[in-house]
Amino acid sequence: MNDVLRRAFAEAGLTEQDVAARLGVDVKTVRRWLDGRRPYPRHRSELAHLLSIDQAEVWRADIQPPSPRLGGAEIEASYAHRWAVPRHVWHWLFSQAKQEIGILVYSGLFIAEDTGIIRILAKKAQAGLPVRILLGDPNSPHVAERGADEGVGEAMAAKIRNSIVLYQPLRDIDGVEIRLHRTVLYASLYRADDDLLVNPHAFGITASNAPVLHIRHVEHDDVASIYVDSFERVWRSAQPLA
Repeated sequence: MNDVLRRAFAEAGLTEQDVAARLGVDVKTVRRWLDGRRPYPRHRSELAHLLSIDQAEVWRADIQPPSPRLGGAEIEASYAHRWAVPRHVWHWLFSQAKQEIGILVYSGLFIAEDTGIIRILAKKAQAGLPVRILLGDPNSPHVAERGADEGVGEAMAAKIRNSIVLYQPLRDIDGVEIRLHRTVLYASLYRADDDLLVNPHAFGITASNAPVLHIRHVEHDDVASIYVDSFERVWRSAQPLA
């Protein structure tokens, strides 16, 4: 029996039927969760948002079958497209960070335009967490090539310049550092401690239409470690935003 989850239901004033209707599942499924069955990753994220709870406190301590693995890392969820990732998942990712936040993109305009995420990043930095953001150099030939590959031409560089403007509120906060990189970007990365949302790129496909994997770093040299190492390599070669 998951007493923590039952208490969360009570505190939120929701019944089994309420949760089943909100999440689009059978009431019997919700009862199994309350009895101790671990929900699928997608449902865990939705429950956490609905009940305003921390997934780590509710499920990680349970003795349950492990999540699927990819090269040693846990696969928490997968999405066919970046645009299909629920907004609350992005907010959850950055809100639950306790050590560091890292973003590696070309423009990441959808992040910069989300006032809620900008506020979360600011709050985390003000609390002492390092927030590192890597944007593509709009004058980089790789950015121009990416724009051509996606069929948007100079719009890619323009999106980066828009992001730089929208990130302005963060630039005056200690703990936030923004750098410009001139690398070929094979995947956009969004990191909060050991949780990563990885958006691998595909030729001729916009990043928003490419898939996203939510993976969790659990052991040395797992798949998540590869992406973390990649982030650090790009960070070391990038130039601070003037």
